[in-house]
Amino acid sequence: MPRDREVQGVRVPDLIYGTAWKEDATERLTSAALGAGFRGFDTANQRKHYHEEGVGRALRSALASRALKREELFVQTKFTFRDGQDHRMPYDPRAPIAKQVEQSMASSLDHLGIEQVDAYLLHGPSRREGIGRDDWEAWRALEAEQRAGRTRAIGISNVSAGQLEEICARASVMPAYVQNRTFARPRADAAARNLCGRRGILYQGFSLLTANPAALRHPSLARIAQALAKTPEQVVLRYAVQAGIVPLTGTTSRRHMADDIAVREFSLSDAQAAAVGQLLA
Repeated sequence: MPRDREVQGVRVPDLIYGTAWKEDATERLTSAALGAGFRGFDTANQRKHYHEEGVGRALRSALASRALKREELFVQTKFTFRDGQDHRMPYDPRAPIAKQVEQSMASSLDHLGIEQVDAYLLHGPSRREGIGRDDWEAWRALEAEQRAGRTRAIGISNVSAGQLEEICARASVMPAYVQNRTFARPRADAAARNLCGRRGILYQGFSLLTANPAALRHPSLARIAQALAKTPEQVVLRYAVQAGIVPLTGTTSRRHMADDIAVREFSLSDAQAAAVGQLLA
């Protein structure tokens, strides 16, 4: 089965390992994910929730051992506005936002030990509705980072459909990726997913499992999982892949890492996919 997709010339694995909230275990868990077969990694230069240096140490070790080539990896990081940071900011908070983006990128490349990331995302707009002046300054700076060759593609996270439409209408460079919390409430992000489909933007979804505890316990999902000899969690991830979503999974369990990678090895029938879709809609 296909294991990656291509958007704006960048190949993206069909599963990405999310490295948030792992603190001192980040290096060990990123190495474990590499060993399990993950080749896509998501981080952010936001020490409050991510340990980007730990991701970098794991990647450098794998590359130095020649177990992997750089082109086999998809490495994605983010610029986070000041309000999303704690006291460990990766840039001068007094500098103009464009300079903050530049400084954050330089810091990320140093943390990760690479010369270019595959994707650089704005971690989220600065306000809940609309795209403000600060957001545009940050987006133009992301575009400049792509032109400078420090990232192959750019995108945005935690964005509404309306905000995404505004960006698409006015941006010089279209976002290649959107990364949002998925299935958190009934049809919560359907509009954004549909817009991504129309615009050729690859949609990455996080919290597919943690946001759906009731669905994971539902008898219908249990029956589908039993028929396939898979776990309910694998069925949900497989559904997402078949629906055109690139799931982020941040498990700390080696067994669950192997289970997640194994969703590449089976498919849901149309009827099974429709049943899972109804549970998650």
